Amino acid sequence: MKGIILAGGSGTRLYPMTMVTSKQLLPIYDKPMIYYPLSVLMLAGIKDILIISTPVDLPKMEALLGNGQNLGIKLSYKVQEKPEGLAQAFVIGKEFIGNDSVAMILGDNIYHGAGLITHFKNSVMRAEQGIATIYGYVVKDPQRFGIVEMDENGNALSIEEKPQNPKSNYCVTGLYFYPKGVSNVAENIKKSARGEYEITTLNNYYLKNKKLHVTRLGTGYTWLDAGTCDSLLEAGDYVRMIE
Repeated sequence: MKGIILAGGSGTRLYPMTMVTSKQLLPIYDKPMIYYPLSVLMLAGIKDILIISTPVDLPKMEALLGNGQNLGIKLSYKVQEKPEGLAQAFVIGKEFIGNDSVAMILGDNIYHGAGLITHFKNSVMRAEQGIATIYGYVVKDPQRFGIVEMDENGNALSIEEKPQNPKSNYCVTGLYFYPKGVSNVAENIKKSARGEYEITTLNNYYLKNKKLHVTRLGTGYTWLDAGTCDSLLEAGDYVRMIE
């Protein structure tokens, strides 16, 4: 399995800090933000990782992380000229992914919890067997997220992007594991009204084909999306407390 960190975007919710640098290079307590999603892929046992970012920010990330040799991994870099949705990462990374399964994590997502490594390894195994995995987490404001509805056994019933009337309070977090062939699926997605390759559309493809598993992160797990000033501060305080 290969890994992708999508670290693009303009970070407008973090202006003026992100006017001069990528949000993924801002500090979360004592380390750059991108260290945290990178550690998730490494904990999953993934050693071949592609970082996707803007033409301006990508050289800075490469200056920070290099080729990954000092971490025991292999890092590659690719430019996202124009952000056109999360699923665009699989179009940009098609050559890198090749005929492998792949995990993608967003560059501002942080995960913590005692059983995560087991979940990650299980997700890798499922992807090798043709099953995609997404991670659900309870939120107080489900209208702001992609939301997954599940039955009593935890099987996904529907996924909606920022619904006005959410069918659950489980949001789809920014970590996804897909079987081989995901790039072809992503390429054939009909772009949304805003001209983007929507990750919800991609996930619904696997749901409709009964090839989607939802791992619910309940009590004992923490998920943080450090994409706003408040959540950036919260993430830093959380990491300081844990360390």
